[in-house]
Amino acid sequence: MPSEIVRQQTPEEAELLRKREELSSVRAELADRELELADLRAQLKSFEGHYLRQVGVLYAEFDEWEARIAELEASLNPAPAAQQHAKQARKQADEARKATHGEASQVQDFRPSADLKRLFREVAKRIHPDFAKDDTDRQRRTRQMAKANEAYGRSDAEALQRILDDYQESSESVQGEGIGVELIRIIRQIHQARKNIVTLEEELNRLSSGELSQLRRDTEAARKEGVDLLAQLATKLEGKIAQRRKEHETLVREARAHGR
Repeated sequence: MPSEIVRQQTPEEAELLRKREELSSVRAELADRELELADLRAQLKSFEGHYLRQVGVLYAEFDEWEARIAELEASLNPAPAAQQHAKQARKQADEARKATHGEASQVQDFRPSADLKRLFREVAKRIHPDFAKDDTDRQRRTRQMAKANEAYGRSDAEALQRILDDYQESSESVQGEGIGVELIRIIRQIHQARKNIVTLEEELNRLSSGELSQLRRDTEAARKEGVDLLAQLATKLEGKIAQRRKEHETLVREARAHGR
């Protein structure tokens, strides 16, 4: 019985196999970083909303009393410095009021489930722009990735699943071309993905070292000790607001005495 002829793998095929394995690993790492960044952004946005509702509104109220006091002082003292101070105080109060009653203050708590994280990670692995075949494909993937980030931030698993299903049903999910062309494409994809991993890690570090992240960490650490840090900040602000209100009442009486 003749022995079966076993076809030897060519060097190009062996290299292509190695690069496919490397690309798979890089895809997973890139998806992990994308998930970390999306999760951190959503967590910070959620914390910011909670902070604005509990503490930010009090800062806005404090700034409003500061502006009213400055305006009364300016009415009693027409000097340019007093007038300028009143304008600056009013501007700050208006900006604070806008910030604390804007869209950010309406964001609710973000608690992503394990399934939501898994789904986002799978979407990132499949549709990330770094794995595009051309500029047109990159633009489409960029739009889809932006939609995926928005959906994750709203905990919208159905939207993420639709994005994934649309990709899997498209012709772009089908692999296959000449070995040389595919090898070049994969090498470039790996290179671009590794560059973007570095960029994502830099953004993660930037957000993690920011004031909002530090306040969030301090708040979580205090909560573990049984302390509500934001409630303490709110109490202190309420005391300062009461003091400013009394100062304003005193200035009102003074202004009336001067017929202002």
